[in-house]
Amino acid sequence: MKTSKFYYFTISLLVIFISCNSSDNKPQQVTTAANPIENLKNEIRQYPDSSMLIQNLIEAYRDSGSYDSALTLTDEQIRKDSGNAYLWDIKATLYFENGDTSNAINSLEQAINIYPLSEYLVALGTIYAETKNEKALKIADELLKSDKDKSAKDAFFIKGLYFNYINQPQKAIPYLDSCLQLNYSYMYAYREKAIAFYNLAKYNKALVVLKRAVTLQNNYDEGYYWMGKCYEKLNQRKDAIESYQNALLYDKNFVEAKEALNKIQNKK
Repeated sequence: MKTSKFYYFTISLLVIFISCNSSDNKPQQVTTAANPIENLKNEIRQYPDSSMLIQNLIEAYRDSGSYDSALTLTDEQIRKDSGNAYLWDIKATLYFENGDTSNAINSLEQAINIYPLSEYLVALGTIYAETKNEKALKIADELLKSDKDKSAKDAFFIKGLYFNYINQPQKAIPYLDSCLQLNYSYMYAYREKAIAFYNLAKYNKALVVLKRAVTLQNNYDEGYYWMGKCYEKLNQRKDAIESYQNALLYDKNFVEAKEALNKIQNKK
């Protein structure tokens, strides 16, 4: 599956950077210098108590791939305010994107212990599902019990994702259908449902799901990638090539799509 920054973590982090500590009194300016990190450091020297500037610096480190620096700065803030669930969520995001699943889980559990926000539960349930941890089902049930109107779609998605990862696609499909009934534009549910059909060798059914997804969101790169995989299984080489090319059109750095395209083009 495509490796990328995970959706739930990314959205949660963006919300935090936009909304957290919005009551800072000092004016915040957009960083336009050639080196935004150094510019932010200079601004922090001028306004050392500005939480927003510090969080902007964490984001700048993250954008540049400097996860160690971002985590060090986040830890400094947690030492000052260990009961801040937002900071623990930021830490979880950084660990997750840096490939440290275990510490991402630990950080999210800390955030939830402080403030069991549904977004944190969804993130933790998803990562549990992707690591084949049965706790994913428990979190999904908790979401259905405590916040059904808001989080039912995510709860069903987590269950479907879990069963896909433990190689029980037949069990995954009904949960993904329930998710899509509540939110027909839930792209990740389309992807997982298509993967379930793919793993059941029902490639035409998977294509029906994927075509629906890319019709709703025509730049859905992962949809085109899985279409390519299905077309390959059906020996429809031309359609497979076109699908991989479409995936790369919308994400030129999609490694799996590049590899698949090169492989099929080099076949004699």
